[in-house]
Amino acid sequence: MTDLTPNSSFSLTIRFQFPNRPGMLANVTKTISTLGGSMGQIDLIEQTRQISIRDITIDCASTEHAETIVEAVKALPETKVINVYDRTFNLHRGGKICVQSRIPLRGQDDLAMAYTPGVGRICTAIAENPEEVYNLTIKQNMVAIVTDGSAVLGLGNLGPEAALPVMEGKAMLFKEFAGVDAFPICLATQDTDEIVETVKRIAPVFGGVNLEDIAAPRCFEIEVRLQRELNIPIFHDDQHGTAIVSLAALINALKLVKKAMAEVRIVINGAGAAGIAIARLLQKAGAQHICICDSRGILSLQRSDLTDQKREFAIEMAGTLADAMQGADVFLGVSVPGVVTPEMVRSMADDRIVFAMANPIPEIQPELVSEEVAIMATGRSDYPNQINNVLAFPGLFRGALDCRAQTFTTNMYLEAAQAIASLIKPADLNPEHIVPSVFDDRVATAVSAAVQRAARQDGVAQA
Repeated sequence: MTDLTPNSSFSLTIRFQFPNRPGMLANVTKTISTLGGSMGQIDLIEQTRQISIRDITIDCASTEHAETIVEAVKALPETKVINVYDRTFNLHRGGKICVQSRIPLRGQDDLAMAYTPGVGRICTAIAENPEEVYNLTIKQNMVAIVTDGSAVLGLGNLGPEAALPVMEGKAMLFKEFAGVDAFPICLATQDTDEIVETVKRIAPVFGGVNLEDIAAPRCFEIEVRLQRELNIPIFHDDQHGTAIVSLAALINALKLVKKAMAEVRIVINGAGAAGIAIARLLQKAGAQHICICDSRGILSLQRSDLTDQKREFAIEMAGTLADAMQGADVFLGVSVPGVVTPEMVRSMADDRIVFAMANPIPEIQPELVSEEVAIMATGRSDYPNQINNVLAFPGLFRGALDCRAQTFTTNMYLEAAQAIASLIKPADLNPEHIVPSVFDDRVATAVSAAVQRAARQDGVAQA
């Protein structure tokens, strides 16, 4: 299944040269629009009496769509394509992050304090009192973003090098949204024991660890073992970040349809890290009727192929996803594109809530069921109600670092979800506004405060 909606992931800037006379620019823009390109900024680069050079930014729907547009404009008479810039590739050239000194070195005095001989006094102070590492080094504000590259976005097992652009992006989000310094750690192993040992050995530098894009079921064991063996917070964002934001959105969605968490029937499609974590957190939030499906259908007690994590949610009922969705109040998808049909949505209960969160293409395109659902959410920014982990993890780590939490607790996740949900005031709550924008600068602050309160309640805060 292909999504034909242009978006900035496939954005080009094309530099054109054509004769400076009326109608030439119009020929170019008409060709782009006819082929479904979405035009943005048009910049005049140079103009003489004879020629005009312009840059036109175009959002496309895919690489193939972009190539079609480029070939079409190249074929226009008297129009020369000087260059084509893939804006996404250009943004990544040279990497997206760097390390900068926090203080300047202006002279010999600064150098003597920042490095030898003065730094020796700091080393000695930490050796005598190891807790001083939090006051005198980057550890107080530094998170390791650890991956083995085995489950990169929705792309699969691409390995550590191919995972690095995602981890760089994650580091940007930590810094931009919560002022947390973070650094990518992409490991050249997919062995559980080796990953655990490696993270344990690098832990002295970091105040927390964000596990990312590690395939299930290995990710569950890695997180549990690191939580048990380290005294810094360990967080698998694909599990808990997704669960926190999904819960926040569902809290507000249920307010709109006037249904109770304990009463609704919830179907989750996808039994990997995200699906299992969502189910666990929803249970802690009061959900009592949860049915999870994987690629083989309902997690049924009749099946013999279930992992320990899947068996935790096995039920008497057997059947397909379509069977599970009949009469359900809520559908939460963390699976693959196009597995839900309009007929399956229509089989649900009245006032249906559908969160189709597969990225970049959801389980069902929102426009196919816009008249059939009470509330729709996706993982995409070009539809209302984006379920995006960036609403959770920056503030979560900001709070954990600031109170020196030894670990994350379920109560911290629940309070984070409530904090996110509470930012939508009753007067502003509507079917297309159930979660705040990722650019709402209140989010990280609210989540941080909630996490710190919960950490202190649970006795895991050290500051």
